[in-house]
Amino acid sequence: MTPDALVIGGTGPTGPYIVRGLLRRGYRVAILHTGRREVDEIPSEVEHIHTDPYDEESLRQALAGRRFALCIATYGRLRMIARVMQGRCERFISVGGQPCYLGYMNPQAPSTTGMVIPTGEEAEKVSDPAQDEKGFRILLTEQQLFEAQPRASHFRYPVIYGPRQALPREWSIVKRVLDGRRQVILPDGGLTLLSLGYAENMAHALLLAVDKPEAASGEIFNCADSQTLTLRQWVDCIAGALDHDWRVVAMTGPLARAANPLLMQPATTHRMMDIYKLRHLLGYEDPVPVQEALARTARALAANPPALDSADSLVLEDPFDYAAEDRAIEAWDAAMSQLPDPGFVQEPGYTMAYSGPGGRTRSNPEFE
Repeated sequence: MTPDALVIGGTGPTGPYIVRGLLRRGYRVAILHTGRREVDEIPSEVEHIHTDPYDEESLRQALAGRRFALCIATYGRLRMIARVMQGRCERFISVGGQPCYLGYMNPQAPSTTGMVIPTGEEAEKVSDPAQDEKGFRILLTEQQLFEAQPRASHFRYPVIYGPRQALPREWSIVKRVLDGRRQVILPDGGLTLLSLGYAENMAHALLLAVDKPEAASGEIFNCADSQTLTLRQWVDCIAGALDHDWRVVAMTGPLARAANPLLMQPATTHRMMDIYKLRHLLGYEDPVPVQEALARTARALAANPPALDSADSLVLEDPFDYAAEDRAIEAWDAAMSQLPDPGFVQEPGYTMAYSGPGGRTRSNPEFE
């Protein structure tokens, strides 16, 4: 008998990849969503259940008399969905977020500014709403999820990029390229690390739990691409995919306000996840390498730019105020040109352990 799988959501960034992956694995698939958005990538044989996954009574009515071998919850009120699916599914897989970690949304909350790098599943969590209300709610949801579904597999998604992404962060760079900007502001040289996940890669990570139920049962997994690029590398990759060259203006963090939509927080501290469990328990590797994933995303945005008044543009909160950016760069350059030489008696070195450019020269003038 063909097993039934229910995907709650299914039309977001990872949804079509998950649905098609389940079909390849022999499941008969239904997706439950509001019906406000349909996507062409969902195969025609998939059943659509239209209801509100944020309303418990509507959800119960829509699923009355139904049972599933597998439920994958990617959308809706997760703690309520976990209760409603009690006795209605044999396996439960869910998707949440990473702000439950202390310092993710409030980098000033930990005793040391920012998060430990990399951040593993065992890292300190938000323990009080005063530290971060959103992170605290996410942690409560996870706790109630496992109370209702003790053998669940839960995936903490990062910021997702790629098709149907909810936050088109790459547009901040792509639009500047399309507009012919010759300089871009990055805070602290663009050294910040932020774990991201390409939609196809994150769907693959979740489907590994379908393939390895015993290894995934009762576990929480950090999700992210296997490689984490610095903000500068991320910008360079996008610009390179679009054959664009420009000057990167490395301002100190608080002055680089034009880059706030790129940082996605009021600090340049890192938010980099440790995905050891995902890799070693489930065998995760990126199906699409990060550089290729970013290039695909950049080219897709360049070919299909979001409208200025669209939800995608509004959620990004980037004013693209080039006149203000140019004034900031002009003031920065003027200030840098006025800095006096401190006049070190002996120039500080990079230590004798460093022999790269500007460092210790080799003792033998002839290379051997």
